[in-house]
Amino acid sequence: MQSASTVLMVRPASFGFNPVTAPSNSFQQFMAGHTPAELQARAVAEFDAAVAQLRGHGLRVLVFEDAPSPARPDAVFPNNWLTLHADGRVLLYPMCAPNRRLERRPDLVAALAQEFAVTEVLDYSAREEQAVFLEGTGSIIFDHEHRVAYAGLSPRTDAALLAEVCAELGYRPVAFRAQDAQGQEIYHTNVLLSIGPGFAVVCLESIRAAAERAAVVASLQETGHEIVDITLAQVARFAGNMLALQPAAGPALLALSQSAHDALTPAQRHTLSAYATLLPLPIPTIETIGGGSVRCMLAEVFLPERV
Repeated sequence: MQSASTVLMVRPASFGFNPVTAPSNSFQQFMAGHTPAELQARAVAEFDAAVAQLRGHGLRVLVFEDAPSPARPDAVFPNNWLTLHADGRVLLYPMCAPNRRLERRPDLVAALAQEFAVTEVLDYSAREEQAVFLEGTGSIIFDHEHRVAYAGLSPRTDAALLAEVCAELGYRPVAFRAQDAQGQEIYHTNVLLSIGPGFAVVCLESIRAAAERAAVVASLQETGHEIVDITLAQVARFAGNMLALQPAAGPALLALSQSAHDALTPAQRHTLSAYATLLPLPIPTIETIGGGSVRCMLAEVFLPERV
């Protein structure tokens, strides 16, 4: 199953600009003229509105509360520290920023195990001691249907650990390097690539090496995906950061931010609409300050229900 019907989200308690992650995340922007309390309130309002819209379209949304202490400015992006798989396995990932490692929560995993059949927890977080990082579905874009894992290598995405995780899960890795318009390595794969049933949104111009770009295209075409090629300018507005979802009843959805939706051309929106109903969610504060968008806020729950 490529698209989840259940997602996990974390309501932020201390949202704000994270100076520790900013050097490797060129998407983060500091918003002057607002107090921390104002930014927190705006982020929570955007979060709650997004939850309401997702639920209103038939998705099951599990909301967990962040704790105010210690401060976790990026807690709203849980997809970076865990993935939840259909065979009952939970993977915990090594995070680059020390203050993001605080987001990993055994209590959250334990709560999931009360409702879902968790067969094994694979914890890779000790790799942080060797400065080896792999940040969940920020780093890895899973094509679950064809068992392929795409990853843009960066300071947050290690090639050797990617290969190890893929061997454990039984996926074929496709690694490449991608750069933004300024030549900086793009920090997470999920801002330039999204894979849904039958389609793939990808910024091919960000993959500068011709051989790597050709390998990505060939893999996507061999697995039957219609490619929607976006520009670096569209990437800067999070047009690559979207997630295909499948409610238990009703049409498939493509969750993305309002900014991403507006950045797409009419032809691109038309192509994607053949596969899913586009669901734009306005999250300007979270995007601007956090440097991540809608896909980053959603951790897919593929775990089987507990009998």
